[in-house]
Amino acid sequence: MHRASFLAGVRDIAPMLLGAAPFGLITGVSAVAAGMAAVDVTFMSLTVFAGASQLAAIALIGSGAAVWVVLLTVLMINVRHVMYAAALAPHVRSLGLGSRAAIGAVLVDHVYAFASLRFAKRERDLDRRDYVLGLGLTMWLVWTGATAVGAFAGAQLPPSWQLDFAVPLMFLALLIPSIRDRPGLVAALTGGGLALALAGLPYNLGLVSAALAGIAAGTIADTLLAARRGEDA
Repeated sequence: MHRASFLAGVRDIAPMLLGAAPFGLITGVSAVAAGMAAVDVTFMSLTVFAGASQLAAIALIGSGAAVWVVLLTVLMINVRHVMYAAALAPHVRSLGLGSRAAIGAVLVDHVYAFASLRFAKRERDLDRRDYVLGLGLTMWLVWTGATAVGAFAGAQLPPSWQLDFAVPLMFLALLIPSIRDRPGLVAALTGGGLALALAGLPYNLGLVSAALAGIAAGTIADTLLAARRGEDA
């Protein structure tokens, strides 16, 4: 374990915990309100570790949806994690299978955002595995702990605590630093706009469609920009 790299990950992810903790509380409270046992909610966070898909699963469970619908919805929402892994793969290709598996186990939105930003700097003294573990394990512990608190003590939380605002702010804080060029801006605007426009589609297909469209738009913009630079040269 490279202690400096691990602690760098802990420091980088720390500001995001201010949003992740309320998000976890909301998830725990919502799950119990939907009829899930607090122990089951906590176990879900320990093993699934994906807030958006957990909230979707909780809503479907509360509405009495079939098991296959719940599983398909969670799968569709979590497809984006495959995209994250593909994007980071060139940066961790030299690591062993165990190290790559450990990175994959904690590769959630926040971890991907920070890892992609740091890896792009090509810091020679940064151990990439331990940096990602510093990010991911910290977030996993806080997420699981907050979900457990929400599940076991949710009924005691004051109704005046409006925690929902923290969720969109947390993801905006991740999005803005990651937009570093025009193709990134095109991808963000396309994906975000379509996600809003297609929000009514069943099984969260709008989210997946918007993500794919954003990637395609960003790729096309990058190709056109590269071609224009070639013509100017």
